[in-house]
Amino acid sequence: MSAMAKLKPKHFLWEVEGRVARIRLDRPERKNPLTFDSYAELRDMFRDLVYADDVDAVVFLPNGGNLCSGGDVHDIIGPLVKMDMKALLAFTRMTGDFVKAMLNCGKPIICAVDGVAVGAGAIIAMAADIRIATPDAKTAFLFTRVGLAGCDMGACAILPRIIGQGRAAELLYTGRTMSAAEGERWGFYNRLVDAAALEADALDLAARIVSGPTFAHGITKTQLNQEWSMGLDQAIEAEAQAQAICMQSGDFERAYKAFVAKEKPVFEGN
Repeated sequence: MSAMAKLKPKHFLWEVEGRVARIRLDRPERKNPLTFDSYAELRDMFRDLVYADDVDAVVFLPNGGNLCSGGDVHDIIGPLVKMDMKALLAFTRMTGDFVKAMLNCGKPIICAVDGVAVGAGAIIAMAADIRIATPDAKTAFLFTRVGLAGCDMGACAILPRIIGQGRAAELLYTGRTMSAAEGERWGFYNRLVDAAALEADALDLAARIVSGPTFAHGITKTQLNQEWSMGLDQAIEAEAQAQAICMQSGDFERAYKAFVAKEKPVFEGN
């Protein structure tokens, strides 16, 4: 296992408090676009997070009133039009690896959205486990606006599972903005909160999650992702095995003893 609280990334802001990591993209003057370097650094961080023993949840937060405006037009899109197929495929695989790293990091991810979350910013929100937004949040999968397909970074697989096939198809074909109210009504956003309360609400939720059985939370996240490709019989068997593993944890015994003593359990993540 490793410690990540003292991580000092070059291309995004990182802070860990109470076993909750906070991430902010750090180009607020341009609504926080991603670059080749920030994509790669975020991918590598989430890959390393699997082994971190001092972080139990991650919260993406806006910076300067916006989450992320997608890939930087000048730093990413401009260079892409000059690349050959081999280089382009390396880039698209890298961005997909970022999403896979989020899904496989073993930690619950909360995304708090204010302002714009478009293009890759919408993907970050989509790939999180829980999404909270302000009424002014604007979410758009803009890929068709730049002549690309809507099937980017797992959007055609993940988005329909969140909001339904027809709604996802409309957003991915048109690239139009999904309002915060639509996002909440369709189940993309768990809830809407005022901008002044957004960060506190997201961090409070993260704190409640990390106060629970964090080893078991990692199992839950794994099953949520792996069961997409399972039949029902396979899923039930996988959950039987997963739950048997959790029953061997100290947290399961702690919860039992606390119940007998009529006390609140104190989980230790093992």
